[in-house]
Amino acid sequence: MVKLLHLSDIHMGSGFSHGHINPVTGLNSRLEDFTATLKRCIDRALSEPVDLVLFGGDAFPDATPSPVIQQAFAQQFQRLVQAQIPTVLLVGNHDQHSQGMGGASLCIYRTLGVPDIVVGDSLTTHRIETKAGPVQVITLPWLTHSTLLTRPETEGLSLGEVNELMLDRLRVALEGEIRQLEADIPSILLAHLMTDTASYGAEKFLAVGKGFTVPMALLARPCFDYVALGHVHKHQILCQSPLVVYPGSIERVDFSEEKEDKGFILADVQSGHTSVKFCPLPVRAFKTIEVDVSTADSPHAQLETALTQTNITDAVVRLVYKLNPAQIEQIDHAALHQVLTKAHSYTIHPELISQLTRPRLPELTADHSRDPLSALQTYLANREDLAKLSDDMLRTAQTLLNDEESNHELETALATDTANEKQNQQLRLL
Repeated sequence: MVKLLHLSDIHMGSGFSHGHINPVTGLNSRLEDFTATLKRCIDRALSEPVDLVLFGGDAFPDATPSPVIQQAFAQQFQRLVQAQIPTVLLVGNHDQHSQGMGGASLCIYRTLGVPDIVVGDSLTTHRIETKAGPVQVITLPWLTHSTLLTRPETEGLSLGEVNELMLDRLRVALEGEIRQLEADIPSILLAHLMTDTASYGAEKFLAVGKGFTVPMALLARPCFDYVALGHVHKHQILCQSPLVVYPGSIERVDFSEEKEDKGFILADVQSGHTSVKFCPLPVRAFKTIEVDVSTADSPHAQLETALTQTNITDAVVRLVYKLNPAQIEQIDHAALHQVLTKAHSYTIHPELISQLTRPRLPELTADHSRDPLSALQTYLANREDLAKLSDDMLRTAQTLLNDEESNHELETALATDTANEKQNQQLRLL
């Protein structure tokens, strides 16, 4: 039996806007959060101890992290090297350059010949010797159209036809690796991808035009004793036989993950049987406080009450409140800031209710990173006149977002709709 730790989507260096500079270290407090959380994962790997560590991809927000961020990542994995615990580092979509190539930040481990570190930047099988015996790991990094297909092959094909061609290529390549597996050695598939049965957040749309969805039937093969996945930030078990598992990300990246538990997987793997345990991590809380004070006699008092009723100490806080123009002068902004100083960081988003103009949605402001579909959902939720059409619009948008060109068309359509709305508002004022 091989005991392993499976983690993914570290995203070291993300979320700096939700932190502040630590005057003692000179580092962003969110980088310190991510570093501390990764340390807890490695601590557990060493204390068990495990025989193998599997990392499911997306070490950093992009393919060119700063030296400080790379160092914070490397220092933790160096501890595994010192303990002689083999580790597989898979290349995810954020580890690649925009052209779908790269992963240099991870490939440096192979270039330097770091012992017991395997970099999975291609679809291939690795036989790894652990203290508990050998294990076979097929690595499947994030795949793009350019990875499997040439431009001439895709000319004149629809998006659906291109995706089918990609899946055909993947089936053939994966089958070639499966046929080489030794039946009496535990076999693991380590992959960074989107599956057709997973529950997605913003991950799917951040990768628009760069990847494709892989059917579960292609992954849940009886030849695998464990399928370790990365890419989706929400922990979920997609299949029991074999176990197909997303551990989720180890830290909250933004408010879209506010209600998600974060952690990693401990698994006992042997030929024909695998058991897993999700290990939650004590990560920093994200809290959204929404208050409508537009009809309140004492709007400021109501805001302060809402803040005091929520434990905001050391949390990343987003205060969203609605008010009418007559209440603007009744809000003591200095007092609000004073109450919010207990938070790790905070932002305040007032929504002015007016019969002449629609209130701006704080989720759609320039200060917030939103995927296109989530933005559309927020927009439609505030358009009662489009309620009957919202489901059809969302389905159409999801289809369009699978193609970079279509994604651009959707954004243009949204911009046009917004412009038309503003024009109609102006006409109503005349």
